[in-house]
Amino acid sequence: MHSVLNNKVLVITAMVWAIAQGAKVILGVIRERRFNFKWFIGTGGMPSSHAAGATALATTTGLETGFDSVLFALAVVFAVVTMFDAQGVRRSAGQQAAILNQVMDEMYWKGKIGTERLMELIGHTPLQVIIGSIFGFVLAYLLYYRM
Repeated sequence: MHSVLNNKVLVITAMVWAIAQGAKVILGVIRERRFNFKWFIGTGGMPSSHAAGATALATTTGLETGFDSVLFALAVVFAVVTMFDAQGVRRSAGQQAAILNQVMDEMYWKGKIGTERLMELIGHTPLQVIIGSIFGFVLAYLLYYRM
């Protein structure tokens, strides 16, 4: 356990992800003037903690092993795939869920069907991913030289 806590790359990546997730909750409370526990564990929202964590992983890997290392290349590819998925595939799934929920609502009110609503906020906008990535890079860089 001690060696895991000494893994600078892992610790910084986890810290950046947690800070981004916390920022998402704070922004949600400010924006909606209410608290929603789902913001702690849910996906979507500003900033993208997926992008922040993946970018922090790539940044700290580059700082730790060199920006010409194979590990850095793997971390960058992982970050790009994660960010593409966060704003592409999962966002499309969220949009489809919204349309299906609307159809289900119309059918329910006509008394023909009853079902649970689908989760709609599961992806990120490109801006949320960009902000999350910048957030991850800056925090990772600052934390790396403070630890």
